[in-house]
Amino acid sequence: MQLRHSRIDLALRHPWAIATDVGRGGGKSVYPVVLVELQDAQGRSGVGEASPSSQYGESHETVASFLSRVDPRRLSFDDPSGSLAYIESVAPGNYPAKCALDIALLDGASKAAGKPLCEFLGLGPFADGRHLSSFTIGIDTPAKMAAKTEEAGRYEVLKMKLGSPLDRENLAAVQGAAGGRTLRVDANAAWQTKEEALRMIEWLASRGGVEFVEQPMPPGLPTADWAWLKQRSPLPLVGDELYQSASDAPRCAECVHGVNVKLVKTGGVTRGKEALEAARAQGLQTMLGCMIESSILITAAAHLASLTHFLDLDGNVLITNDPYAGVRNIGGRLTFDGVPETSGLRVRRRPDAGTD
Repeated sequence: MQLRHSRIDLALRHPWAIATDVGRGGGKSVYPVVLVELQDAQGRSGVGEASPSSQYGESHETVASFLSRVDPRRLSFDDPSGSLAYIESVAPGNYPAKCALDIALLDGASKAAGKPLCEFLGLGPFADGRHLSSFTIGIDTPAKMAAKTEEAGRYEVLKMKLGSPLDRENLAAVQGAAGGRTLRVDANAAWQTKEEALRMIEWLASRGGVEFVEQPMPPGLPTADWAWLKQRSPLPLVGDELYQSASDAPRCAECVHGVNVKLVKTGGVTRGKEALEAARAQGLQTMLGCMIESSILITAAAHLASLTHFLDLDGNVLITNDPYAGVRNIGGRLTFDGVPETSGLRVRRRPDAGTD
């Protein structure tokens, strides 16, 4: 097996900021990701992607370092589970790099089986047009957030980031421009105590039109604080940073009403599927989310959509230079209708895509 990887700087349509960026010089204009390709002696291939986040101490360099330690001779499309066991043994953590390899292995394995990934995983055919993703509005000035909301007029569900001193003004601006569309709120752990979080959630509820609140507090707060907030919150709570893997499901059942699973947090499709199933077994609602990502990661996640209640798979429509084409996003509705590839991830490289 040959293993190749390259960095691509994804260019954002608008500067991107969340609560952790406030006070740190503003939002990002580019977001580096790492693309991985595996090819075996038979000419079979698979692609994957890592979208590392500085929020978790990850970078292009940490991904490249992990990949340099992987012996590609230990990888096989004919034995993805054995290959993944080897990858886990290379080093702990490094979930974005493991995610890229997991996706590439499953892409190659499902193409070899002549099946789209969702069917290869036993999840049945993809339900074209029935899976609805939100579109995210990053933190900015009220005027700019209103303009972004108007620009996203074809999307039925919006998710806005909170966690700045202008939260109240920003919410008013977005709601004013949203025209009654469904709105979700993501605080990215901005509210530091259970009392502050409850005050903010009660204010959100009083405004009306908010479906749920994602990650209101830091994940390291005691379970008792989260349980206190869950008991009193007038809006459903969804854990993101709180939920890293399937082993977190029992605690999250005490803390929140639902969880946000991201492939780069769990280590790929295999662990992401386990995390979704574990959460559902605990009675939690499930959402698939993303970082800023190309169509490789977004499409890989879309194959797990049947295991979710909500989707936030918009990372590829927030950028201008997606190197791949895959699942289509039509006003938030995900579909493979018109996609010529019929097996594996069902992605293809764009002819004008470049690397750094």
